[in-house]
Amino acid sequence: MEMEVTAWRKLLENIIADAQERQRIANRLGVNPATLVRWARGETNPRYENLQRLLKALPEQQETLTQLLLEEFPTFDMPVGEDMSEQIPAEIYSRILNTYVNMQDAQRSWYMSDLIMQLALGQLDPNYLGMAITIAHCMPPSGVVHKVRSLRQNTGRGTPPWNTYLDQALLFLGIESLAGYAVSVGHLVTVQSRTEQTFTPVRWEEWEKSAVASPILLGGRVAGCLIISSTQPGYFLEFRQKLVEQYTELLTLAFRSEEFYALRDIELSLMPSQETQRLRFSQFRQRVSDVLREASQKQHPVTVREAEQIVWVDLEADLLALPVSHHS
Repeated sequence: MEMEVTAWRKLLENIIADAQERQRIANRLGVNPATLVRWARGETNPRYENLQRLLKALPEQQETLTQLLLEEFPTFDMPVGEDMSEQIPAEIYSRILNTYVNMQDAQRSWYMSDLIMQLALGQLDPNYLGMAITIAHCMPPSGVVHKVRSLRQNTGRGTPPWNTYLDQALLFLGIESLAGYAVSVGHLVTVQSRTEQTFTPVRWEEWEKSAVASPILLGGRVAGCLIISSTQPGYFLEFRQKLVEQYTELLTLAFRSEEFYALRDIELSLMPSQETQRLRFSQFRQRVSDVLREASQKQHPVTVREAEQIVWVDLEADLLALPVSHHS
């Protein structure tokens, strides 16, 4: 039986009428958007911890919402001096693990990566100041020395001024990048501003004022790197760095065991500029089609994913063979 729709629920209903705002709040709380709708309709009661997070997600309505909540929950109290944003809510862990155990193998990597980026974005940039989150995977070992030579960045999420989905984030990263450096040294690395005096390599992109890169590690082996950029200088304070490390740990669930490589097998090269790379990427789909057709003609068919991996390896080899003049 539904409960009475009280004043705070009506206020919440008005706020979440905007789909983008509903998604933002859901990300901040680590719940499904449908859960917010059920609260607003009086179908379910949120736990006190979620009410606390709801207040923090709505700073402009915090005072009004607190008073309305007390009408229905007289014992509810906003904790003084407690910053819930300094830890990942239990609901987020529960949601991620639930997705992991219920997702089929073929879909698990993409869905887990996307969900974790989405939830991290909601907690790290709750007020939409501007943030981009991307993931870079270690390419398979190659070359005479049979080492990991680069990382492949191919998926991401963002808040304005970046797009929501960063499908254009395709890029090979090497030792010249913040992510490449973080993977090589095996720990989180941050650069707090464009003007910071540092020997840490970084290629600044448009809108980016501070950045952090956190290697995805499991048992001393590395699968890639989580890269986060902010429009705000000095944004990645210590408590946010700890959050980034926690989300990076969760990302290990998005990788298969064979995608992790020993740190001694990491020997990243210098990769060409974005402009040079994107000229090569324009031929990507055609090259995948060619691989699929040739494999079929030889009666050794491959899946689309396998064909894509073949092309990525070929593209990496092409880029590594370019002269140094293309690396600026």
